[in-house]
Parts: sequence; C-alpha cells; structure tokens
Amino acid sequence: MNLPNKLTLLRILLVPIFMFFLLFRPEGEYSSYTRYFAVGTFILAAVTDGLDGYIARKQGLITKLGKFIDPLADKLLISAALIALVDMGEITAWPAIIIIGREFAITGLRVVAASEGIVIAASKLGKYKTTLQIIAIIAVIINLPYSMKLLWLAVLLTIASGLDYLWKSKQVIKADGEG
Repeated sequence: MNLPNKLTLLRILLVPIFMFFLLFRPEGEYSSYTRYFAVGTFILAAVTDGLDGYIARKQGLITKLGKFIDPLADKLLISAALIALVDMGEITAWPAIIIIGREFAITGLRVVAASEGIVIAASKLGKYKTTLQIIAIIAVIINLPYSMKLLWLAVLLTIASGLDYLWKSKQVIKADGEG
C-alpha cells in the first residue's frame, strides 16, 4: 500500500478518535479541553486530505483504491463532525442534512457516471467547499462568534458546488433518462 493510501486510511482511523474527544463528557458536560483535542485531531485528519492527494499526484501514485477511499474518508470526517455537532446541540440539523445530502447525491451521480465510463473529476469549487466546511466545523467546535455564519456560507458553497456538478454532468443525467 502506498503512502497516499496510508494517509487516507489514517484519516479514516482518526474519525473515531475525533468523535471520542468531541463527545467525551467526563463530568456530565462537554469539556472545553477535550474540544481542543478534538480540533487537533480534526485538523490532523484534514491535513492528511490535502497531503495524500498532493503526494499521489506529484509522485504518480494514484490508485483505484485511493480513488475509492479518499472521497469516502472525506465524507466520513465531515459527516461525523456534523452529526456530532447536531447531537451536542451546537448546530441545527438543517446544515448537516443539506451538506450530507449533497454528498450522497453527488456520490450517486459519480457512480452512475462511472458505470457509463465517465469520470467526474473533483472541481475547484468542490475543493473550496470542503475547505470552507472544515474551517466552519472548527469554528463551531471552538465556539468562535462568527461560526454559524461560516457554517451557512459553507452550506451555500455546498449547494453551489452540487449544482455545478449537476450542470457538468447533464449528459449523464440526460442519457440515463432516455433509457
């Protein structure tokens, strides 16, 4: 297994560690010091996202396994964080539903496209979306005053990115409707 795939697997393994720190209630309440461990773990996982892709492209180490587990790892990390934040009462369910729903929809679209031999590559807008989601989640976890505005901005970028993927994939959608 190559280094980029190992980094992606590390990201997946960091998800339960992140969740443990985020949801840990040693005295019946969420602890501020464990939130910092959670943020540190989340940041480490997010860094592996950028690093694994960079190394894979730079060293020509792109694999079928990597193409499968990298987006899965991203979705696990973001979804776990959003669901935990809803559970903690830090955010309402709407941002989580919109963001996670978009991920399911675009993943499904990619599967349909792949079944027809069409690859839908990640767009720059999608990368910006992920970056803003990460920043917003960190802001919510550490209770920054503008965190909800960042989260809703991430939701808007998530919607825009989803629409962009749909627009770029209209031939897949149209071809599927003709069958």
